[in-house]
Amino acid sequence: MQTPAADSFLENHMRMTTIAVTTLAVSALLTVTAGAEKDKAGFVRITPEEVVWKDRPGYDGVKFAVLQGDPSKPGLYVIRAKFSPGTMTLPHWHPEDRFVVVVSGTWYTGEGDTFEPDKAVPLKAGSFMLHPGKAHHYDGAKDEEVVVQIVGIGPSNTTLVHPELGHTGRSTKRP
Repeated sequence: MQTPAADSFLENHMRMTTIAVTTLAVSALLTVTAGAEKDKAGFVRITPEEVVWKDRPGYDGVKFAVLQGDPSKPGLYVIRAKFSPGTMTLPHWHPEDRFVVVVSGTWYTGEGDTFEPDKAVPLKAGSFMLHPGKAHHYDGAKDEEVVVQIVGIGPSNTTLVHPELGHTGRSTKRP
């Protein structure tokens, strides 16, 4: 049985936690990438032609774009990944949950420590997937270019299951 003092402490703790999380979320929403400018009302609009794609070392065949926030820092981030045909990431994991929407193409996703592209599940444009934090997975493209949009709360990083193999591999075509 809790005392009134303990109840009061828990209520205050929960209230302070809610305020801290809300403040962090609002701060993250106010962070905008260098190429995106807010209009007078505070809206940010980025057309497909304005997306700035960048290479990352070790990710042959994959380009990345940061639309909002900074994945390496605490707070909300929105990024895109563009996979060239036949390119998939090798098994890896992230510390945080990631929410993924397929923007274009068919994205293939697999689970586990073994890279088995023929067992990957196809998700067409408009599909959604939750990547749970710390869940081992691999993903990418087979026959066409694929773009996915990823939302998460940083700081984020990628840990390879088999670092000696690198970040990316080639998918195999289904018969």
